[in-house]
Amino acid sequence: MQIGVPRELDPNEKRVALVPDDVKKLVRMGAEIVIEKGAGSRAGFGDDLYSEAGAEVTDDRTRILSGTDIVLRVRKPPAEEVAKLRKGAVHVSFLDPFNEKELIGSLKDHGVTAISMEMIPRTTLAQKMDALSSQANLAGYVMVILACSKLPTILPMMMTPAGTLKPATVFVIGAGVAGLQAIATAKRLGAKVVAFDTRAVVAEQVESLGAKFLEIDLGETGQTKDGYAVELSPEQINKQREGQKKQIAESDVVITTAQVFGRKPPVIVTADMVKEMKPGSVIVDMAAESGGNVEGSVAGETVEVGGVTIIGDGNWTNIVAKDASVMYSANLRNLIDDLWDEEKKDIVLDFENEIVRGCVITDGGEIVNETVKKLSS
Repeated sequence: MQIGVPRELDPNEKRVALVPDDVKKLVRMGAEIVIEKGAGSRAGFGDDLYSEAGAEVTDDRTRILSGTDIVLRVRKPPAEEVAKLRKGAVHVSFLDPFNEKELIGSLKDHGVTAISMEMIPRTTLAQKMDALSSQANLAGYVMVILACSKLPTILPMMMTPAGTLKPATVFVIGAGVAGLQAIATAKRLGAKVVAFDTRAVVAEQVESLGAKFLEIDLGETGQTKDGYAVELSPEQINKQREGQKKQIAESDVVITTAQVFGRKPPVIVTADMVKEMKPGSVIVDMAAESGGNVEGSVAGETVEVGGVTIIGDGNWTNIVAKDASVMYSANLRNLIDDLWDEEKKDIVLDFENEIVRGCVITDGGEIVNETVKKLSS
Protein backbone atom coordinates (compact mmCIF):
# COMPACT_ATOMS: atom_id res chain seq x y z
CA MET A 1 0.00 0.00 0.00
CA GLN A 2 1.26 3.44 -0.94
CA ILE A 3 0.55 6.54 1.14
CA GLY A 4 0.98 9.90 -0.58
CA VAL A 5 1.58 13.24 1.16
CA PRO A 6 1.24 16.29 -1.11
CA ARG A 7 2.58 19.69 -0.15
CA GLU A 8 -0.05 22.05 1.25
CA LEU A 9 -0.92 24.69 -1.37
CA ASP A 10 -2.22 27.46 0.88
CA PRO A 11 0.64 29.98 1.18
CA ASN A 12 -0.27 30.55 4.83
CA GLU A 13 -0.26 26.86 5.76
CA LYS A 14 3.00 25.64 7.29
CA ARG A 15 1.85 22.29 8.69
CA VAL A 16 2.49 18.91 7.07
CA ALA A 17 0.37 15.78 7.36
CA LEU A 18 3.18 13.33 8.18
CA VAL A 19 6.43 13.90 10.05
CA PRO A 20 9.54 11.70 9.62
CA ASP A 21 9.09 9.79 12.90
CA ASP A 22 5.66 8.59 11.82
CA VAL A 23 6.95 7.81 8.33
CA LYS A 24 9.38 5.37 9.98
CA LYS A 25 6.58 3.69 11.92
CA LEU A 26 4.35 3.34 8.86
CA VAL A 27 7.22 1.94 6.78
CA ARG A 28 7.87 -0.64 9.51
CA MET A 29 4.19 -1.63 9.30
CA GLY A 30 4.63 -2.34 5.58
CA ALA A 31 3.46 0.87 3.90
CA GLU A 32 5.32 2.75 1.18
CA ILE A 33 5.40 6.52 1.66
CA VAL A 34 5.65 9.02 -1.20
CA ILE A 35 5.98 12.66 -0.16
CA GLU A 36 6.13 15.79 -2.28
CA LYS A 37 9.39 17.69 -2.25
CA GLY A 38 9.33 20.53 0.29
CA ALA A 39 6.11 19.33 1.97
CA GLY A 40 7.58 19.55 5.47
CA SER A 41 10.09 22.35 5.07
CA ARG A 42 7.90 25.12 6.50
CA ALA A 43 7.29 23.01 9.60
CA GLY A 44 10.99 22.35 10.08
CA PHE A 45 11.24 18.93 8.42
CA GLY A 46 13.65 18.83 5.46
CA ASP A 47 13.44 16.39 2.54
CA ASP A 48 16.57 14.60 3.77
CA LEU A 49 14.79 13.65 7.00
CA TYR A 50 11.99 12.01 5.03
CA SER A 51 14.45 10.13 2.83
CA GLU A 52 16.31 8.87 5.90
CA ALA A 53 12.98 7.76 7.39
CA GLY A 54 12.29 5.59 4.33
CA ALA A 55 10.01 7.79 2.25
CA GLU A 56 10.38 8.49 -1.45
CA VAL A 57 10.59 12.25 -2.05
CA THR A 58 9.32 13.42 -5.44
CA ASP A 59 8.36 16.66 -7.18
CA ASP A 60 5.69 14.81 -9.22
CA ARG A 61 2.52 16.00 -7.46
CA THR A 62 0.19 14.33 -9.98
CA ARG A 63 1.78 10.96 -9.25
CA ILE A 64 1.14 11.42 -5.54
CA LEU A 65 -2.50 12.33 -6.10
CA SER A 66 -3.39 9.76 -8.75
CA GLY A 67 -0.95 6.94 -8.03
CA THR A 68 -1.21 6.30 -4.29
CA ASP A 69 -3.80 4.33 -2.31
CA ILE A 70 -4.15 6.82 0.55
CA VAL A 71 -3.62 10.59 0.33
CA LEU A 72 -2.95 12.41 3.61
CA ARG A 73 -3.06 16.17 3.96
CA VAL A 74 -3.98 18.89 6.44
CA ARG A 75 -6.45 21.03 4.51
CA LYS A 76 -9.32 20.01 2.26
CA PRO A 77 -8.38 19.30 -1.36
CA PRO A 78 -8.84 22.02 -3.99
CA ALA A 79 -11.79 21.23 -6.27
CA GLU A 80 -9.53 20.77 -9.30
CA GLU A 81 -7.48 18.10 -7.52
CA VAL A 82 -10.39 15.84 -6.60
CA ALA A 83 -10.57 14.57 -10.20
CA LYS A 84 -6.89 13.59 -10.00
CA LEU A 85 -7.55 11.17 -7.15
CA ARG A 86 -8.03 7.65 -8.45
CA LYS A 87 -11.34 5.86 -7.99
CA GLY A 88 -11.26 3.85 -4.77
CA ALA A 89 -8.47 5.91 -3.22
CA VAL A 90 -8.76 7.04 0.40
CA HIS A 91 -8.37 10.77 1.09
CA VAL A 92 -7.83 11.91 4.69
CA SER A 93 -7.83 15.55 5.83
CA PHE A 94 -9.93 18.20 7.51
CA LEU A 95 -12.95 18.53 5.19
CA ASP A 96 -15.52 20.78 6.94
CA PRO A 97 -18.23 18.39 5.67
CA PHE A 98 -21.22 20.35 7.01
CA ASN A 99 -20.31 23.44 4.99
CA GLU A 100 -18.59 21.92 1.94
CA LYS A 101 -21.50 20.23 0.17
CA GLU A 102 -20.02 20.67 -3.31
CA LEU A 103 -16.67 19.20 -2.25
CA ILE A 104 -18.35 16.21 -0.59
CA GLY A 105 -20.48 15.70 -3.69
CA SER A 106 -17.39 15.77 -5.90
CA LEU A 107 -15.54 13.24 -3.73
CA LYS A 108 -18.62 10.99 -3.89
CA ASP A 109 -18.98 11.33 -7.67
CA HIS A 110 -15.31 10.46 -8.23
CA GLY A 111 -15.54 7.32 -6.11
CA VAL A 112 -13.13 8.57 -3.45
CA THR A 113 -13.35 7.28 0.11
CA ALA A 114 -13.18 10.53 2.09
CA ILE A 115 -12.28 10.60 5.77
CA SER A 116 -12.89 13.84 7.67
CA MET A 117 -10.63 14.39 10.66
CA GLU A 118 -13.22 16.75 12.21
CA MET A 119 -15.59 13.80 12.49
CA ILE A 120 -13.44 11.50 14.61
CA PRO A 121 -15.71 10.62 17.57
CA ARG A 122 -14.77 12.17 20.89
CA THR A 123 -14.53 8.88 22.76
CA THR A 124 -11.83 7.34 24.92
CA LEU A 125 -11.03 4.81 22.20
CA ALA A 126 -10.64 7.51 19.53
CA GLN A 127 -8.75 10.00 21.71
CA LYS A 128 -5.36 9.29 20.13
CA MET A 129 -6.84 10.09 16.68
CA ASP A 130 -8.76 13.21 17.75
CA ALA A 131 -7.12 15.87 15.59
CA LEU A 132 -9.59 18.60 16.55
CA SER A 133 -8.60 18.25 20.19
CA SER A 134 -4.86 18.01 19.53
CA GLN A 135 -4.92 21.18 17.42
CA ALA A 136 -7.25 22.99 19.83
CA ASN A 137 -4.87 22.23 22.68
CA LEU A 138 -2.08 24.10 20.90
CA ALA A 139 -4.48 26.86 19.85
CA GLY A 140 -5.28 27.59 23.51
CA TYR A 141 -1.59 28.10 24.22
CA VAL A 142 -1.00 30.22 21.11
CA MET A 143 -3.92 32.57 21.84
CA VAL A 144 -2.46 33.49 25.23
CA ILE A 145 0.99 34.10 23.72
CA LEU A 146 -0.50 36.31 20.99
CA ALA A 147 -2.45 38.28 23.59
CA CYS A 148 0.77 38.80 25.58
CA SER A 149 2.51 40.12 22.47
CA LYS A 150 -0.14 42.85 22.07
CA LEU A 151 -0.75 43.68 25.72
CA PRO A 152 1.10 46.78 27.00
CA THR A 153 1.56 45.14 30.41
CA ILE A 154 3.03 41.89 31.76
CA LEU A 155 0.80 39.05 32.99
CA PRO A 156 2.30 38.22 36.41
CA MET A 157 2.43 40.27 39.57
CA MET A 158 5.95 41.61 39.98
CA MET A 159 7.49 43.23 43.02
CA THR A 160 10.21 45.71 42.07
CA PRO A 161 12.17 48.51 43.83
CA ALA A 162 9.90 50.92 41.95
CA GLY A 163 6.74 49.31 43.33
CA THR A 164 4.48 46.33 42.82
CA LEU A 165 2.95 45.59 39.42
CA LYS A 166 -0.50 44.02 39.64
CA PRO A 167 -1.21 40.80 37.70
CA ALA A 168 -3.22 41.11 34.53
CA THR A 169 -6.74 39.64 34.50
CA VAL A 170 -7.49 37.13 31.77
CA PHE A 171 -11.10 36.12 31.11
CA VAL A 172 -11.55 32.91 29.09
CA ILE A 173 -15.00 32.24 27.64
CA GLY A 174 -15.47 28.56 26.87
CA ALA A 175 -13.71 25.79 28.78
CA GLY A 176 -13.34 23.14 26.11
CA VAL A 177 -9.94 21.81 25.08
CA ALA A 178 -8.70 25.19 23.80
CA GLY A 179 -10.17 27.13 26.69
CA LEU A 180 -8.68 24.88 29.36
CA GLN A 181 -5.24 25.14 27.75
CA ALA A 182 -5.61 28.94 27.58
CA ILE A 183 -6.50 28.97 31.28
CA ALA A 184 -3.53 26.77 32.17
CA THR A 185 -1.12 28.85 30.07
CA ALA A 186 -2.32 32.17 31.49
CA LYS A 187 -2.02 30.80 35.04
CA ARG A 188 1.51 29.51 34.38
CA LEU A 189 2.43 33.01 33.21
CA GLY A 190 1.10 34.48 36.45
CA ALA A 191 -2.19 36.06 35.40
CA LYS A 192 -5.35 36.25 37.46
CA VAL A 193 -7.71 34.02 35.46
CA VAL A 194 -11.50 33.92 35.37
CA ALA A 195 -13.42 31.56 33.11
CA PHE A 196 -16.97 30.81 32.06
CA ASP A 197 -18.63 27.95 30.22
CA THR A 198 -22.29 27.19 29.60
CA ARG A 199 -21.62 23.67 30.90
CA ALA A 200 -21.58 23.96 34.68
CA VAL A 201 -20.02 20.49 34.84
CA VAL A 202 -16.65 21.92 33.77
CA ALA A 203 -16.46 24.31 36.74
CA GLU A 204 -14.40 21.75 38.67
CA GLN A 205 -11.89 21.48 35.81
CA VAL A 206 -11.57 25.27 35.64
CA GLU A 207 -11.00 25.56 39.38
CA SER A 208 -8.49 22.69 39.37
CA LEU A 209 -6.32 24.85 37.10
CA GLY A 210 -6.38 27.67 39.63
CA ALA A 211 -8.93 29.87 37.86
CA LYS A 212 -12.18 31.30 39.17
CA PHE A 213 -15.38 30.02 37.54
CA LEU A 214 -17.84 32.82 36.80
CA GLU A 215 -21.32 31.74 37.87
CA ILE A 216 -24.14 32.81 35.50
CA ASP A 217 -27.58 31.23 35.83
CA LEU A 218 -28.65 30.36 32.28
CA GLY A 219 -31.31 27.83 33.23
CA GLU A 220 -31.07 24.36 31.73
CA THR A 221 -27.91 23.79 29.65
CA GLY A 222 -25.79 20.75 28.90
CA GLN A 223 -23.44 19.05 26.50
CA THR A 224 -23.68 16.58 23.64
CA LYS A 225 -22.54 12.96 23.89
CA ASP A 226 -19.26 14.13 22.27
CA GLY A 227 -18.65 16.73 24.97
CA TYR A 228 -19.63 19.83 22.98
CA ALA A 229 -21.73 22.56 24.56
CA VAL A 230 -25.39 22.48 23.51
CA GLU A 231 -26.40 25.53 21.47
CA LEU A 232 -28.04 28.18 23.65
CA SER A 233 -31.40 29.80 22.98
CA PRO A 234 -31.43 33.55 22.11
CA GLU A 235 -32.69 34.25 25.64
CA GLN A 236 -29.83 32.29 27.19
CA ILE A 237 -27.27 34.08 25.01
CA ASN A 238 -28.62 37.43 26.24
CA LYS A 239 -28.36 36.21 29.85
CA GLN A 240 -24.77 35.14 29.20
CA ARG A 241 -23.91 38.54 27.73
CA GLU A 242 -25.41 40.39 30.69
CA GLY A 243 -23.63 38.12 33.18
CA GLN A 244 -20.26 38.64 31.49
CA LYS A 245 -20.44 42.41 30.96
CA LYS A 246 -18.80 43.44 34.22
CA GLN A 247 -16.06 40.80 33.98
CA ILE A 248 -15.20 41.77 30.40
CA ALA A 249 -14.91 45.46 31.38
CA GLU A 250 -12.54 44.54 34.24
CA SER A 251 -10.33 42.22 32.17
CA ASP A 252 -7.05 43.04 30.44
CA VAL A 253 -7.39 40.03 28.11
CA VAL A 254 -10.56 38.31 26.91
CA ILE A 255 -10.26 35.02 25.01
CA THR A 256 -13.39 33.61 23.37
CA THR A 257 -13.53 29.96 22.28
CA ALA A 258 -17.28 29.43 21.84
CA GLN A 259 -17.94 27.49 18.65
CA VAL A 260 -20.91 25.41 17.50
CA PHE A 261 -19.64 22.59 15.30
CA GLY A 262 -20.82 23.04 11.70
CA ARG A 263 -22.73 26.26 12.38
CA LYS A 264 -22.06 29.98 12.83
CA PRO A 265 -20.83 30.68 16.37
CA PRO A 266 -22.76 32.93 18.77
CA VAL A 267 -21.79 36.59 19.23
CA ILE A 268 -21.10 36.87 22.95
CA VAL A 269 -18.91 39.99 23.13
CA THR A 270 -20.87 42.88 21.65
CA ALA A 271 -19.60 46.25 20.45
CA ASP A 272 -20.87 48.00 23.59
CA MET A 273 -18.86 45.57 25.75
CA VAL A 274 -15.71 46.29 23.73
CA LYS A 275 -16.27 50.03 24.35
CA GLU A 276 -16.29 49.40 28.11
CA MET A 277 -12.85 47.76 28.08
CA LYS A 278 -9.76 49.70 29.09
CA PRO A 279 -7.57 51.11 26.27
CA GLY A 280 -4.72 48.68 25.66
CA SER A 281 -6.89 45.64 26.44
CA VAL A 282 -6.78 42.65 24.10
CA ILE A 283 -9.47 40.30 22.82
CA VAL A 284 -8.66 37.03 21.03
CA ASP A 285 -11.58 35.65 19.01
CA MET A 286 -10.90 31.99 18.30
CA ALA A 287 -14.07 31.75 16.19
CA ALA A 288 -13.32 34.73 13.93
CA GLU A 289 -12.84 32.59 10.81
CA SER A 290 -16.23 30.91 11.15
CA GLY A 291 -18.24 34.05 11.92
CA GLY A 292 -16.86 35.31 15.22
CA ASN A 293 -17.77 35.54 18.90
CA VAL A 294 -16.83 39.23 18.98
CA GLU A 295 -18.44 42.15 17.19
CA GLY A 296 -15.67 43.95 15.35
CA SER A 297 -13.35 40.99 14.89
CA VAL A 298 -12.08 40.40 11.34
CA ALA A 299 -11.24 36.90 10.10
CA GLY A 300 -7.51 36.54 9.48
CA GLU A 301 -6.63 39.96 10.87
CA THR A 302 -5.70 41.88 14.01
CA VAL A 303 -7.60 45.15 14.31
CA GLU A 304 -7.92 47.96 16.82
CA VAL A 305 -11.34 49.22 17.92
CA GLY A 306 -11.44 52.18 20.29
CA GLY A 307 -8.02 51.36 21.73
CA VAL A 308 -8.83 47.65 22.16
CA THR A 309 -6.87 45.15 20.06
CA ILE A 310 -9.01 42.35 18.61
CA ILE A 311 -7.08 39.35 17.28
CA GLY A 312 -8.95 37.19 14.76
CA ASP A 313 -5.94 35.72 12.96
CA GLY A 314 -7.22 32.12 12.79
CA ASN A 315 -5.24 28.98 11.98
CA TRP A 316 -3.70 29.39 15.40
CA THR A 317 -1.64 26.20 15.33
CA ASN A 318 0.15 27.36 12.19
CA ILE A 319 2.17 29.61 14.50
CA VAL A 320 3.62 26.50 16.16
CA ALA A 321 3.64 24.48 12.93
CA LYS A 322 6.29 21.98 14.00
CA ASP A 323 4.50 20.78 17.12
CA ALA A 324 1.12 21.03 15.37
CA SER A 325 2.44 18.78 12.59
CA VAL A 326 3.85 16.28 15.09
CA MET A 327 0.47 16.03 16.82
CA TYR A 328 -1.61 15.86 13.62
CA SER A 329 0.76 13.30 12.12
CA ALA A 330 0.39 11.13 15.23
CA ASN A 331 -3.40 11.37 14.92
CA LEU A 332 -3.22 10.17 11.30
CA ARG A 333 -0.75 7.39 12.05
CA ASN A 334 -2.92 6.17 14.95
CA LEU A 335 -5.97 6.17 12.67
CA ILE A 336 -4.14 4.10 10.05
CA ASP A 337 -2.85 1.77 12.77
CA ASP A 338 -6.41 1.25 14.05
CA LEU A 339 -7.66 0.37 10.54
CA TRP A 340 -4.58 -1.68 9.56
CA ASP A 341 -4.90 -5.30 8.45
CA GLU A 342 -1.56 -6.99 9.09
CA GLU A 343 -2.11 -9.77 6.56
CA LYS A 344 -3.22 -7.50 3.72
CA LYS A 345 -0.74 -4.72 4.64
CA ASP A 346 -3.58 -2.31 3.98
CA ILE A 347 -6.37 -0.54 5.83
CA VAL A 348 -9.81 -2.13 6.07
CA LEU A 349 -12.97 -0.11 6.72
CA ASP A 350 -15.32 -1.94 9.05
CA PHE A 351 -18.52 0.07 9.36
CA GLU A 352 -19.38 -1.78 12.57
CA ASN A 353 -16.50 0.25 14.04
CA GLU A 354 -17.87 3.49 15.55
CA ILE A 355 -14.74 5.40 14.53
CA VAL A 356 -15.22 4.37 10.89
CA ARG A 357 -18.94 5.20 11.01
CA GLY A 358 -18.15 8.61 12.43
CA CYS A 359 -15.31 9.82 10.21
CA VAL A 360 -15.86 8.18 6.80
CA ILE A 361 -17.99 10.59 4.76
CA THR A 362 -18.02 9.02 1.28
CA ASP A 363 -17.31 5.47 0.14
CA GLY A 364 -18.15 3.46 -2.98
CA GLY A 365 -19.74 6.41 -4.76
CA GLU A 366 -22.12 7.17 -1.87
CA ILE A 367 -22.31 9.50 1.11
CA VAL A 368 -22.17 6.99 3.97
CA ASN A 369 -22.07 9.28 7.01
CA GLU A 370 -25.68 9.53 8.19
CA THR A 371 -25.45 13.08 9.57
CA VAL A 372 -23.81 14.48 6.42
CA LYS A 373 -26.22 12.49 4.22
CA LYS A 374 -29.24 14.15 5.89
CA LEU A 375 -27.75 17.60 5.33
CA SER A 376 -27.06 16.80 1.66
CA SER A 377 -30.55 15.53 0.85
